[in-house]
Amino acid sequence: MPTTSDFERMLRGAALRVTRPRVAVLSAVHDHPHADTASIIGIVRDDLGEVSHQAVYDVLGALTTAGLVRRIQPPGSLVRYEARVGDNHHHVVCRSCGAIEDVDCAVGTTPCLTASDDHGFAIDEAEVVYRGLCPNCSSAAPTL
Repeated sequence: MPTTSDFERMLRGAALRVTRPRVAVLSAVHDHPHADTASIIGIVRDDLGEVSHQAVYDVLGALTTAGLVRRIQPPGSLVRYEARVGDNHHHVVCRSCGAIEDVDCAVGTTPCLTASDDHGFAIDEAEVVYRGLCPNCSSAAPTL
């Protein structure tokens, strides 16, 4: 798990000024993959005390623009943030509880980037969302 010094290096490496809110938000995203904004605000407030919603939104925007975090929004879900960046992974989402987990591409380096028709776009990313029931919800589901 990255340390505060690691987060400070990441920020400097992205040409961002190191501030307590930026370190706290980056740490929250690393510690809580796929957290929504409200959850991140709560985690940051537990760490720093009072910090405004707008400050956290601004930091998340700056971290996303810098490529230090990734903003995702699976269909039917709130916006969420993750620290896994720089690869073309996908997500599996539980239809019942909304749990989200990362899923690597199945074969090759970027098989999902080969669209049947690219319509002239220079495709550099694909988003695949798998849906189903997580293990907890599957075991709690009634059998027919």
